[in-house]
Amino acid sequence: MDSYSFDDAIDGLKKLLSEKNELHEVVATKIKELTAELEGGESSEFNAVERIRDGFARFKKEKYEANPTLFNELATGQSPKFLVFACSDSRVCPSHILDFQPGEAFMVRNIANMVPPYDTIKYSGAGAAIEYAVMHLKVENIVVIGHSCCGGIKGLMSIPEDGTTASDFIEQWVKIGLPAKSKVKGDFGDLDYSDLCTKCEKEAVNVSLGNLLTYPFVRDAIVNKKLSLKGGHYDFVKGTFDLWNLDFSLSPSLI
Repeated sequence: MDSYSFDDAIDGLKKLLSEKNELHEVVATKIKELTAELEGGESSEFNAVERIRDGFARFKKEKYEANPTLFNELATGQSPKFLVFACSDSRVCPSHILDFQPGEAFMVRNIANMVPPYDTIKYSGAGAAIEYAVMHLKVENIVVIGHSCCGGIKGLMSIPEDGTTASDFIEQWVKIGLPAKSKVKGDFGDLDYSDLCTKCEKEAVNVSLGNLLTYPFVRDAIVNKKLSLKGGHYDFVKGTFDLWNLDFSLSPSLI
């Protein structure tokens, strides 16, 4: 398996500097600036360490210490009702959008809130999360939440028809949603790019719901009526949230 360590990065930087002497001063200056920012130095207006400390202090005072019963229960284990797939986008945190409390939802966040099909090698990380949530935590609901202005979906819609990619990871990942791209382009080919992306944001959720059915333990839980699948779409521009049940035709039916 390919890996790229911190030492590899340093070696690569040294090699670049040895080959490009004219870059030495520029790179050295940039490294100092970046280091200062990471350490919260005077050259940075934003102090990450203080932000983290202050944030935890507020959490501890306003939530942790204010809810001793809840956190004492959580210390003994978790029993969430939801497994939520959501985008890594900083604007769409499910706990804020849906007011989930600690212990209420098991979360998986990734680029464009994709659920890959069952594959024990290629997508073992996602599979492990689904398996743990369904088999061990016994969640009763899996919700896949898309959102407006999704950069991952825009990336999916921008992949050339020949499938060529320009990134190391992003495009290969969002290709999970290619069936959604094909469907919206076939059904709504007369729409402009922006509207097609909006359609694809929702249809990609349906593709993920369909992919969940490729996991045997998910299918078994559904058949035994212990699990339900739902799709959602959060529009933070309009301030709306759509929710729909699994539709085997892969076409959203909003409620």
